[in-house]
Amino acid sequence: MKTFRNLSILFAVLLFSSTAVFSQGCMGGDSGDGAKVKGFIQPQFMYNFNGDDAAGNSLDENSFMFNRARLGVLGSIIYDIDYYFFTEISPFKNQAATPHLLDAYVSYTRFGKYAKISLGQFKSPFSLEQNTGCSELYTVNRSDVVTQLAGPMRDLGVMVSGGNDTTLLRYSLGFMNGTGLGVYDDNGNKHLVGRLTVKPLEFLQVGGSFRTGKVNPTNPDSVKNDLYRYAGEVKVDYKNFMFQGEYMMGTDRLYSPSMVPVYGGCGGIVAYDTKIAGDYHKSGYYAMISYKTSWNIEPVIKFDSYTADSDTSNAWSDRLTFGINYFINDYSRLQINYVYVNEPTAVTNDMLIIQLQAKF
Repeated sequence: MKTFRNLSILFAVLLFSSTAVFSQGCMGGDSGDGAKVKGFIQPQFMYNFNGDDAAGNSLDENSFMFNRARLGVLGSIIYDIDYYFFTEISPFKNQAATPHLLDAYVSYTRFGKYAKISLGQFKSPFSLEQNTGCSELYTVNRSDVVTQLAGPMRDLGVMVSGGNDTTLLRYSLGFMNGTGLGVYDDNGNKHLVGRLTVKPLEFLQVGGSFRTGKVNPTNPDSVKNDLYRYAGEVKVDYKNFMFQGEYMMGTDRLYSPSMVPVYGGCGGIVAYDTKIAGDYHKSGYYAMISYKTSWNIEPVIKFDSYTADSDTSNAWSDRLTFGINYFINDYSRLQINYVYVNEPTAVTNDMLIIQLQAKF
């Protein structure tokens, strides 16, 4: 409660006085564009279809919740400094059920669109869907393969990036802890993460990503494990039609029995999976199409598949999402998703998700 109260006081002050404070030079100089308060909320209703028990009683669950509730400040300080600071206030987004820091970084922009240098905590430069803003996703949730193979989603480090939506090439290269959201590096070996996209046509983008680094074994006296991740992506955005897909593959090279992180959404590591020594090959893909009609209604279909261990026959799961997005205005939309889940062992665990979003 104390953490939540402090954050509330902080953002109340920022909301009512940020522009005045920066324009008066209280930060020790002209602040350029000043501070902008930004955020969005995503209240949600979720219904989980869990089947019946042996006595025929329904095991279904349903709940209202906040998928995300985010508030932040961003702006520029002359000369050549940008800053970006965002928090997650929804108690449903991490295991501790507390507000927490998402992004906080400072960027040096002297070299313009060719090379921006950022230091702090930010999204790892891996995967198209991972680096799509949470308020801009075509479906309520990201694909399972992206959650597992692109993680950790956020990390601490330094990144050099260049290009934008109008340039032929766009790149990001990060030198990062590899331990995830708000976690001090536990082994001193940094992860190298990068993404490159090419836009040969106005409506076509193709690209790839990679990650390599060390991960601690369960026994600290053992050799550190190796982690490798690779991804390819394509996006076609022609008039009102959109197609997007990615293929990902990776290897966990374990030199001793180890607990391998399991990632989940924006909150980083949600569990550990104990594995014996050996190479574990993982892979998966998703493909998605949508069409925005003249009535501001956008139907979406997405299929994603993830295999946690290619050498094990029952380590896969598929998800088929049927969605409808209704754009109420430029800042608000309603999303309805039905997610059909298919796994080796037949289990009833489909989901119906209804989410209303407002940005400010």
